[in-house]
This record gives sequence, C-alpha cells and structure tokens, in this order.
Amino acid sequence: MASKNREIIKLKSSESSDMYWTVKNKRKTTGRLELKKYDKKLRRHVIFKEAK
Repeated sequence: MASKNREIIKLKSSESSDMYWTVKNKRKTTGRLELKKYDKKLRRHVIFKEAK
C-alpha cells in the first residue's frame, strides 16, 4: 500500500500512445518526471513524460 508521500502517476510516451504506471515521491520530486523507457509499440527507447 502506498504511503502519504507517494503518488501513483501515469507516464505517457512522447511518440506513441503507450503508457506506464509508476509511483513518485512527492517530497523529493516536485517537478514532472521525464524518463527514457522502452516503448513496446515502436520497439525502441523513447522519452516518457508524466501525465495526470
């Protein structure tokens, strides 16, 4: 179970409609997350940005 400091967020691909769900610590990461992850539809690594 997630604690009060953590928030469930959605990471959306910048190049396709692929998404990941992850947990973010609100105290340590105040800005929006941007991660380079593997896109299953494009079969390569792309930037995923936090979406609400």
